[in-house]
Amino acid sequence: MVIAIDGPAASGKGTLAKRVAKAFGFAHLDTGALYRAVGISVLRAGGDPADAAAAARAARDLHPEDGILADPDLRTDEAAQAASKVAAVPEVRAALLDFQRRFAERPPGGAPGSVLDGRDIGTVVCPSADAKLFVTASVEVRAERRLKELRERGIPAIPSDVLEDMKARDARDSQRTVAPLRPAADAFVLDTSALSADQAFDAAIDHIGSKTGLGPRA
Repeated sequence: MVIAIDGPAASGKGTLAKRVAKAFGFAHLDTGALYRAVGISVLRAGGDPADAAAAARAARDLHPEDGILADPDLRTDEAAQAASKVAAVPEVRAALLDFQRRFAERPPGGAPGSVLDGRDIGTVVCPSADAKLFVTASVEVRAERRLKELRERGIPAIPSDVLEDMKARDARDSQRTVAPLRPAADAFVLDTSALSADQAFDAAIDHIGSKTGLGPRA
């Protein structure tokens, strides 16, 4: 069984996906980490993440099984911005697509299902997913969340800069020619602007249950 959770940056989809996976005993894949890993690889090689050739090479050379997805540098804002740039390269998306689909079809650890979160899971990676959610929130709320996250990690940040970066990333993600960020036609749109994490989780579980008949593990 496959559950697809998509949405823009800082919408809360990652936290939600982890909780949903744990509730059902499913394997979880943060597909955004794959793009962050590609972006960081390009930067570490002294390249520009917006350089299509460099990004494609990094994607082809990426081996997620080697543990790079656990690299703490992937959680930096620099990695997030780099990820948004490499994700606009068609060759990068093609190189990472097979890994994502294999994860969904054969979840690691013998798990009975998988939860994938990203930006094109329900539209491109797993269009036949058993349940699809599109998690969103206003750009102002998402910028506030990102600002709080950065400050908690001791990273200085200016509110106006964080907001403008968020808007720029939204534009790149939604306007790219390949797999643009958008809800699948049959996705449940969950706006978390005024919801707590628990409220968002309850709404997600209710929807998934209505589509699949699943209930959380006791």
